[in-house]
Amino acid sequence: MPRQAIFIMTDTQGTDYVGCYGETAITTPNIDRLAAQGTRFDRAYTCQPVCGPARSALFTGTFPHSNGSWGNTMALGDNMLTVGQRLRDAGIRCGYIGKWHLDAGDYFGKGRCADGWDPECWYDMRNYLDELLPEMRKKSRQASFIEEDPPADITFGHRCIDRARRFVEQHRDEDFLLVVSLDEPHGPYICPKHFADQYRGYKQPQRGRYSDTLEGKPFHHQVWAGKNRVKPGEERQVGHPYLSACTSFIDEEIGRLITTIDETIPDSLVFFTSDHGDFGRSRGLSGKGPAAYDDIARIPFIVRWPGTVPAGTVSPAPTSHIDVVPTLIDYFQAPASPLLEGRSMLPALADPSTATNQEIFIEYSRYEIDHDGFGGFQPLRAIMDGRYKLTINLLDIDELYDLETDSEELHNRIEDPELIEIRNRLHDRLLRWMDDTRDPFRSWHWERRPWRSDAPPAHWDNHGMTRQRVDLEKYEPGQLDYDTGLPMTDPVRRKG
Repeated sequence: MPRQAIFIMTDTQGTDYVGCYGETAITTPNIDRLAAQGTRFDRAYTCQPVCGPARSALFTGTFPHSNGSWGNTMALGDNMLTVGQRLRDAGIRCGYIGKWHLDAGDYFGKGRCADGWDPECWYDMRNYLDELLPEMRKKSRQASFIEEDPPADITFGHRCIDRARRFVEQHRDEDFLLVVSLDEPHGPYICPKHFADQYRGYKQPQRGRYSDTLEGKPFHHQVWAGKNRVKPGEERQVGHPYLSACTSFIDEEIGRLITTIDETIPDSLVFFTSDHGDFGRSRGLSGKGPAAYDDIARIPFIVRWPGTVPAGTVSPAPTSHIDVVPTLIDYFQAPASPLLEGRSMLPALADPSTATNQEIFIEYSRYEIDHDGFGGFQPLRAIMDGRYKLTINLLDIDELYDLETDSEELHNRIEDPELIEIRNRLHDRLLRWMDDTRDPFRSWHWERRPWRSDAPPAHWDNHGMTRQRVDLEKYEPGQLDYDTGLPMTDPVRRKG
């Protein structure tokens, strides 16, 4: 029996824009149906809440700081392999349809098939724009176009889904991985007008985070909010009719693909997720960027696999995009790699009470090297253990939230004496992760925080270790020991 996996992702869709997460009245019946037939992961997080870096982790199984794509318009390192390359070399056909964002090109991509993926089905946003006449290209980038009632078949999402359905039908008897990377509901919000009419005047259900004044929070969050910063005692609601419209529109499009899957390969493994969320004026902030709040870092993650994943289940365990590639490699029984920085989720798919991770990690370095905006360089590293979330903002104050008692992340408890032991334990684990993944930004500054009285003195050699890239991959020669010129025997050792 063929092994087939379909990985569906949207852009800019947090859990507050998916019906089955219970945080919205926006309708997403097709995504909800996937959840009813599989497992919904309730504590799932992106590795970095920015489009390109989020995808770099999703498709390489390594964190952005490891693979080189830690900002938009930054290509993957030339020794980084995507899941398409790894599975292709194991004899699996891999199709990619939709937004790529990993070729160092502009937002739309270069229109060229990336290595490892089937060139016959490759279709990115540049290919889409090349199909349009100049006037329609311009209209497709203007939110006002929605008021002209554009037909569904003019949209990027619709054309991606058409191609995905053809791929499934053509390769129904083969092993394959198909990635369907949709741009919607990301702006400029193009869809038929009746979707927008459905949400005129709509406001999301009231949440405490909407009225967060950012008092006691990092200064760069306050600068980010600017004139939109919430005043003490001010009650706000959040609503975005065009974003809501495109959310329901792309759900309908996803429904067309699910129907094809159900009719042709009903036993296949299906994932649904998004790269990150959007503040949408929650906390007075907009877009996404240097923060680890659930608003933008927590994402929908749903898996359906009939006969293996129990239907209608919910997993509360910490879950991360970093585990997608190891899971796909395990599913296709392809060779595992010691360079992957996540773990296979297959045990957790069969038993949602099983936790793949005790903690997950989030990072941020820069939004984009082509833009001066978005705060510039605002490095952070964060850890979440299912209840507590610690964020180290290297150039600012740090944050600690108890998500059980403060799900809206309103009260920064970084200096709370009651949480010292928990805070320091998370901090130690975060530092170990930075060491284990060879984070190029690691230094004593992450360790010597104002609240960490027991931190060791600053030292020019920091932890004093050499941390070479591990050898064991067939794709490149192993590294040599600098001190001997011979093959290294221990990738982590005292230098000299």
